Amino acid sequence: INKAPMAAIMLLLGFIVANFGITDAQVGVCCGLLGNNLPPISEVVALYKSNNIKRMRIYDASHAVLNALKGSNIELILGVPNSELQRLTDASSAASWVQSNVVPFWPSVRIRYIAVGNEVSPIHQASLAQSLRPALVNVFNAVRSAGLHEQIKVSTAIDTTLIGKSYPPSEGAFRDDVRWFVDPIIGHLVWAKTPILANIYTYFSYVSNPRDISLPYALFTSPSISVWDQGRGYQNLFDAMLDALYSSLEGAWGGDLDVVVSESGWPSAGGTGATLDNARTYYTNLIKHVKGGTPKRPNKPIETYLFALFNENQKSPELEKNFGVFYPNKQPKYNLNFGAQR
Repeated sequence: INKAPMAAIMLLLGFIVANFGITDAQVGVCCGLLGNNLPPISEVVALYKSNNIKRMRIYDASHAVLNALKGSNIELILGVPNSELQRLTDASSAASWVQSNVVPFWPSVRIRYIAVGNEVSPIHQASLAQSLRPALVNVFNAVRSAGLHEQIKVSTAIDTTLIGKSYPPSEGAFRDDVRWFVDPIIGHLVWAKTPILANIYTYFSYVSNPRDISLPYALFTSPSISVWDQGRGYQNLFDAMLDALYSSLEGAWGGDLDVVVSESGWPSAGGTGATLDNARTYYTNLIKHVKGGTPKRPNKPIETYLFALFNENQKSPELEKNFGVFYPNKQPKYNLNFGAQR
């Protein structure tokens, strides 16, 4: 055997495996910083690296955070806050935003997605909702003008309460009165070949309907299939919620879209069912589960971001302060394996 070609092949295979590992076999963690007792951002980045967390979501373009991420090899969802959306309906403002917050940091900061807006609702935020698609398109065009649209995908985190029917999952559908809002956004993302982001919380579904949703079903601990739907068996609520979103997208000509779960978590205190044991169970099982897909899209890893890194003591109500997987002193709240295999 000629060792030179073999070495090249092994190197290529290693590269492919390494990239597959980053792309498909890792969960990220959302990095909210609404606390007055949190460590310096340099220590936050070091915490990600020491725990083998290869992806991060942040909620605004903090240059302190972006500078700390330089050379870290951590892949990033970079957020555009809802408060910026109206300003970015102006194309020149969107171009300036990209020139200020993206171009100077790429490629030393591995920006994977830009999330333009988070859970914008046309029901509760009508004027804001009218700004979302223009802002999304303008940021996309600015990223494309910078020659980065193949590397950095521009999307939004959709409000999943806009799904009017979620049971059974195969009949998932957006509310009729929000189609004017969601359809053009989905159409743009399909055209741009960009995944849609979605925050999926089984916790809130469980506490809003404990009569019909059991705690084990919400925590991935149900011993058997709880729901049959068109020959597909559902043993956990996370799969049912995500498949209802896939069905809703199909009904809005977005059936080809991938979904990135941009937040998912369980609080350890402050509300019904919010205990350390339940939260530990949820995060542990979620990390393992997302390696393998849903009944509707099996054998397809689900890119997922745990919410959140720290307990944040400046959030309210009390429940919102208790989603951290680490305490502010950087000690782990749970023993999680962020690179776990299914």
